[in-house]
Amino acid sequence: MYQEYLDNIDFSQKSFWISFASISFNPIFWNFVARREHKTRFLSRFVGGNPYIGCYCLAIIIFSLGIFRDILYKNAIDKQPKLSALDNDYSKGLALVLFFTGNIFVLSSMYVLGVTGTYLGDYFGILMDERVTSFPFNVLDNPMYYGSSMVFLSTALWYASPAGILLTSWAFILYLIALQFEGPFTSMIYAQREEKKK
Repeated sequence: MYQEYLDNIDFSQKSFWISFASISFNPIFWNFVARREHKTRFLSRFVGGNPYIGCYCLAIIIFSLGIFRDILYKNAIDKQPKLSALDNDYSKGLALVLFFTGNIFVLSSMYVLGVTGTYLGDYFGILMDERVTSFPFNVLDNPMYYGSSMVFLSTALWYASPAGILLTSWAFILYLIALQFEGPFTSMIYAQREEKKK
């Protein structure tokens, strides 16, 4: 079965590798920029010393890169072979469940965190008063990353695309790697705040 999936991925398609590169670039970019901001305040200084404007600018860039990544992902899938074993009502039903569940996780996360909470405001010195524990954070620790992965997978299943499943797996792996850097760094930022309070 595994070999059948691989046989239905056209690795010669340029669009596949462009999508792969875009998926790879995004988390590397936002982690690099956010850490540079935390260390040097270069974005805040560029916009006149206002960390909120700096965070909003980064939010627009990250959001735009995400839309561009999604377009490239869909374009890659459109040029790939379909797997007949995935082209059925069960896969489409699962795709719909994943699509709606994933979007609920992503959108509700954005709602409770706000712009600065969603788009790395803590790296700009914009810290939340307390840890968010309401939905969806009472269901998953990182609902945005899991939700985004669900939406990726839903698209792959809807179009019966093994290439889409592979690209989704790569995106999920990168999210897990990003969490290894983001989690401890964010904890350190909040620990520093607590130290200053003493």
